Order: sequence, then structure tokens, then C-alpha cells
Amino acid sequence: MIVTVSKDDERYLQLRRTRNARFPTTDADAVSGIELCETADDVQAALQRAVSAGKRPTVRSGGHCYEDFAVNNPGGVLIDVSKLNTVAAAPGGGYQVGPGAMLGEVYKGLYEQAKVNIPMGSCYTVGAGGHLSGGGYGLLTRQQGLSADLITAVDILTVRHNGTVEMRHVDAHTDPDLFRALRGGGGANFGVITAFYFAELPAAPRHLTSGGVTFPWATMTEDKFIQIAQTYGHYMATRGTERDTWPMFTMMALSHKTERGRINVSATWHDMDGTNDLRVPTEFLDLFLKCDTQVAELKDPQTSAHAPSGGRFQMTPCVEGKHRWNTKPWLEATVDGNSGGIKGYGSTRGKYKSCYMKQNFTAAELKKMYAWLTRDIPEVDTGCVISVDSYGGAMNRPELAHSTAVPQRGSVMKLQYQMYWSNPAEDAVRLKYFDDMYTDIYSANVAGKHAGTPFPGDYYEGCYINYPDQDMVRYPFWPELYYGTGKLYPFLQGVKKKYDPNNIFHNSMAVRT
Repeated sequence: MIVTVSKDDERYLQLRRTRNARFPTTDADAVSGIELCETADDVQAALQRAVSAGKRPTVRSGGHCYEDFAVNNPGGVLIDVSKLNTVAAAPGGGYQVGPGAMLGEVYKGLYEQAKVNIPMGSCYTVGAGGHLSGGGYGLLTRQQGLSADLITAVDILTVRHNGTVEMRHVDAHTDPDLFRALRGGGGANFGVITAFYFAELPAAPRHLTSGGVTFPWATMTEDKFIQIAQTYGHYMATRGTERDTWPMFTMMALSHKTERGRINVSATWHDMDGTNDLRVPTEFLDLFLKCDTQVAELKDPQTSAHAPSGGRFQMTPCVEGKHRWNTKPWLEATVDGNSGGIKGYGSTRGKYKSCYMKQNFTAAELKKMYAWLTRDIPEVDTGCVISVDSYGGAMNRPELAHSTAVPQRGSVMKLQYQMYWSNPAEDAVRLKYFDDMYTDIYSANVAGKHAGTPFPGDYYEGCYINYPDQDMVRYPFWPELYYGTGKLYPFLQGVKKKYDPNNIFHNSMAVRT
């Protein structure tokens, strides 16, 4: 059954929103109505109705899109697929996941049914639809690959040239070009996804063990900052490429300087066989004891790459080989906390940027990071963080770049720039600060027309399409930042022209023909 919510419905003001309170930007930018769908047939009917009426359809599953691609749609229709949240055995074998299933629901459902796992993100409430079709990575990606690598079929609604909505079941044999595009190219480019299928999935870990170290900003210097960051980056570019380290996910949170602020480095170990051998994460954390006499143990280390948390810090001095570890059953550790705002749409405003890194940080770029993280916005609590996630491992198989739409297969770290605030009056000054910071940092190692961006080359592999940043559209080469400098983007343009000939599904960063 489809529930239609129009502007005169009391539910409209709540349901027109997304989890980023910046959108819709104004009342005039909001959708004219919302279609709440329960089944694939509902979605097909809602999409056909919108197309036939000449209205632009946009799609929402979990509502976590970082830009205005879903709810900024004046005069258009928002098709909500959050109730298509099946996590079950698929007909004929394997597993089926609906686009509206939250990642936490997927983890719980697959574990309870078969003790298996999809290597996805750590934010419980992110919807599977956007996450999987945009590539999808998380704490287990180094061990098990990208979530998109494991997809074996997709159900998707596309719109033919004559305006007829058509259901397609695509895989490596049926519409293989569209199937490849949906494994990392983003479903919102080509149609509305109603189901993902997985023939086989890897076993879930038995336990998750986390620990970390923390450094106070109060005693931080530029040299110390560089040493900490390069210690992290050197490990990921060298020892971190070796297979026995792949069950470990690490994160370095480079937060903006505050009086009581800290820089945190965490390690999470996935116990796959019941031995819970912690030699690798211990080896990793030991490296940081040489960086600062003020280094301390991090209690409740943050493992989410999506937002900073106000965790408590255990100020016990670190001892080599002996760290404070917190071990929990894997499912409990993965779904507890329900990060991401499980109760609904957000009140927090946010802006995000990204970068794939192929090697260790240079001193030049770290000097710029330090300068910006110690620079305040006048009369504003700056509140930004650069999250540096471990990358590489199982997802760095070059051959997968040719069967998926994820070209970044040579990186060792993945950065997410995050800024959060609540006052709309601060939008302009914050967005300018954030954009200026990013542009300056990526002028350290990149020159010429690509300066100011992590353009693919010796140092970087561009940006992550699931962390879209409309600031990048000012560069004529922006598709190369997200889809690489090879043949992938022209391939996606061909898929777009073939399966969405009327450009029904579009936004400022959609594949363009």
C-alpha cells in the first residue's frame, strides 16, 4: 500500500526532511509530496505516477545523503523506500536485502539467520540502498572487501524512452552493464533499486575487541602532530598491507583544537576463529608510545567513521605491550548504540568531504592540517574533525575495478572531513572555512589545474561518491575525482544514456551524458 503525504498533511513537515538539517534548504526547495511505499509494486506505481505527471522523482532509503539530492526537489515527488527493509533468504538460495533496511538491521538479520555478514558501515541507521550501490565500506572491509564486491544481482526500476517504468532483475548475465554500474556507481543515477541479492556471504566474526591511545591538544605541537599522523600513515602504507593485519580496522580522529580536546587513535580487531590473538593491534598501538610522553589509554574508543562522539577518556598511562582492551561479542559491539539517530530525522547540520590516500602523509600537507585545526572561526565553536580510516587489504584487488564501478583499488587510507553545527545563521561562515581548509590542504601535493583537490596520481585516488561534495562540481574534471581517470566514467555515461534516456534520475553530481 502506498501512503501519500501532501503539503496539507500534518506529517509533511516532518517527513519532507532528511537526517542533515540543512535540507531542504528552504520551503520553496521542498518536495510537493512524499510517497511511502511498502513493496516493489508500490514503488513501481509511485514512480510511474510521478513520471506520467512530469514530476521529478527522488528516492530516500535511510535519509543519510550528505547533499541535497533527495529532499531538495521543488515540485517533485520523494519516493520513500524505507519500508522495503527485507533481510531474508533469497528465492533459490543466497540472501536478499531491501534498500530500506538499516545497516544495523542487516547485521542483526544475517547474523541471526546464518552467522554471516556484509562488510558495511558502522552507522546503524544508514539505509542499505545508497550505501551498497555507492560502494559501501566499513570496519570489515580490509578483511572481506567492499560490500558492492559481494552483490550478485539487483532488482531495479528504470524508465524507458516512452516513459514506461520497467522492473529489471540484473546480474552478470542479464543487463551486465547496468549491473556493474550499480556496484559502486550509485543507484540514484539509473533508477530505483528495490532489492539486492548475495549468492554467498562471509562468516561474521566471533568477537570485536577495541582499544586506543589519546593525545591532549593542550600539549600538542606541530612537530608532535606530524609525528603522530606519519606514524599512523607509515604503518598503513607498509605493515598494514600485509594479510595478517587485515582483520584490524584503525581510525585516527584529528579533531579541531579545543581546551580539553584530544587526538585519538583506535584499533579494532575482529576475532574470526575464537583465538582473539591481539598481537597485531598491540603492535600497532605500541608505535604511538614514542610520539608523546602524555599519551594515554583511550576508553570507549570511537570506531564510527560517520560522526565524532563525546566519549569518556581513561587517562591511564600507556605501557608497551599492555593496552586496555574492550572485548564484546561481535553482534553486540556492532549494533549497540544505534549510532546515526535511530529515532528519526536530524536536527544537526553537517558538511562532508573525502579523500583516498595511496601513501603516507607528507609533512607539507600535515602542516596545513595542523594550521587549520588550530585556527578558529570567530565567535563560532568550529567543531570539525578529520577521520582517517584504515583502508586497503581485500578491497585492493585491481581486477575488481573492471567488474564494479569502484576504481579506487590502491589506497591505504580513506579520509572523511566532517563539520557539525546547529545554528542556520552559521552556514555561510562554516561552509567557507571548511572549503578553504580542504582546498588549502590539497594544494600541498597537487599542482596546476588540479590543485586544491586529491586528484588521482602518486598521492591520492580522488574522492568517495558516497560522501558527495557539491563544492567539487566547480572543477570541470570532478567526475575524475570520483570515478577515476580511466574508462569508467565514459562507461557509466553509456549506461546512463541506455537505461535512463530521459535523464529522469538526476542531481548536481549525477552521471551526465
